[in-house]
Amino acid sequence: MKKQKKKIFRATLFAVTSILITQTISIAEAFAQSHEPASTGYVSVNGLDYYYEIHSERNSSSGASSQAKPLLLLHGGLGSIDMFEPILPILAENRQVIGVDLHGHGRTELGDRPINYEDMGNDMAALVTNLGYEQVDVMGYSMGGGVALRLAIQHPELVRRLVSVSAGFSKDGFYPEMVTQQEQINAEMADAMEGTPMHQSYIELAPNPDDFPRLVDRMGEFMRQSYDWSEEVGELEMPVMLVFGDSDMFRPEHIVEFYQLLGGGLKDAGWMRENMSQNRLAILPNLTHYEIFMVPELAQTTLPFLNGKNDPPSWSEQVQSAQN
Repeated sequence: MKKQKKKIFRATLFAVTSILITQTISIAEAFAQSHEPASTGYVSVNGLDYYYEIHSERNSSSGASSQAKPLLLLHGGLGSIDMFEPILPILAENRQVIGVDLHGHGRTELGDRPINYEDMGNDMAALVTNLGYEQVDVMGYSMGGGVALRLAIQHPELVRRLVSVSAGFSKDGFYPEMVTQQEQINAEMADAMEGTPMHQSYIELAPNPDDFPRLVDRMGEFMRQSYDWSEEVGELEMPVMLVFGDSDMFRPEHIVEFYQLLGGGLKDAGWMRENMSQNRLAILPNLTHYEIFMVPELAQTTLPFLNGKNDPPSWSEQVQSAQN
């Protein structure tokens, strides 16, 4: 029975990753010819050589405030910067985008240390500083959302605004069956993934392609780690936007609790928006965890927040404007 469940899980993992990466690659290829990074390179941080790309040399455009900061963009687990190819042109029209391949992913080596959120949060702080930035806005998806959150918690002076996409503040946020699946991941799964677009993408980008089974094993260890950042989340002072799909892998109760920890959703906003939290929550319809990172709606939803355009006229102001 146990072997049968393992086979079913492997088949499910194979199917999901194949669909996910096939969708990503097919859409990304359509943009590849029209949008190339302005520069690329490596930054040595805490024993790792992190690969980065800078898209657009501009810090802002007509769509953004003159005070707009560069946007640090962090991908999801077992992915790379390339996951964002479909929306990179939209983001780069408004911001200078700094994309990073996280520890052991894409073009960044795996190294000898474990993969965990806290270390990667510190790594991103060092990377941003080494690249010469005093402060950035940050958007991270899934695992990248957790890294972005740790960066904001551990180095708040470096983060002006934070967007967390499909990421929770504790392991309890996942549906129970997702936790069970995640905790089964180990090096043995690498054989089942051989030949999939995910595996192919890794061997094409990674500095050491033979590290794929070791990466899968490390990610299994990573997913078995418990975490609960509820107390630290409540202490964040910079504006934060949470974005989820309406069919995400996180429980709706967890999403609401996350927003409330940030001070949102605790009372009516008031006629003049006098009780509005500085933080935002967006639930994008008809989207799951597995495609939210690459749809135009994500960029269209987050850019107004990143650009500080968060205060539409109140009803009273609209009436006064009409009378004038």
